Amino acid sequence: MLRNIVVINEEKCDGCGLCVKACAEGAIQIINGKAKLVSETYCDGLGACLGHCPRGAITIEQRQAVPFDEKAAHEHVNRLKSASENSFSGCPGMKMMQRKPQEPNIGAAEIPSQLGQWPVQLKLLSPTAPYFAQADLMLAADCVPFAMGDFHPSLLKGHTIAVGCPKLDDRPYYVGKVAQILRLNDIRSLTVVRMEVPCCSGLTQIARMAIADSGKTMPFEEIAISLNGQIIQRQTHPA
Repeated sequence: MLRNIVVINEEKCDGCGLCVKACAEGAIQIINGKAKLVSETYCDGLGACLGHCPRGAITIEQRQAVPFDEKAAHEHVNRLKSASENSFSGCPGMKMMQRKPQEPNIGAAEIPSQLGQWPVQLKLLSPTAPYFAQADLMLAADCVPFAMGDFHPSLLKGHTIAVGCPKLDDRPYYVGKVAQILRLNDIRSLTVVRMEVPCCSGLTQIARMAIADSGKTMPFEEIAISLNGQIIQRQTHPA
């Protein structure tokens, strides 16, 4: 039959997953990092997903397609919910989790962890993860926690963290990823924590470029850590 159906431009799609949440029928899923229409049967053609795509990758076209089956779509959504609740497919290290930071134990020798989420590597973070909502975001160089002995209580506490290396990793990718996190969430503050070595200043540039690309206007704090693990500089970069 001739009817409206969703079309996804994979070249424009960045795999953010917002369209998946917007589709009540479960017709769209992220497959190999791209949004895909898994079945015409599940697509009602109303286009609820259109306004949620930040890249303009979704359109509606009228063409020959199988009829929309509301019952089949409902059963499909129930299967997806069941699978999501009972299993995780993929590397366990990539499984998204929110954690409760540990409370200090008076008299104990151990320093409690203040990590409130998993994963922490910027490449593995989902921009739509719930721990980004109203978050104080920390962009940290991956050497910082090794150099700074009291990193958890002094800096990490109360923050959602994204970890990366501006020298060894893909800077343009990081700019795009941080920009996406800022664009899709109501981030309350941004803090960059880097080592004193010159190459690590690239993390500050990543933050500055990501803010510009996100279309938002916000200040951010930069904290420099010495090789001895001391805070040697704090400065606020204006919006």
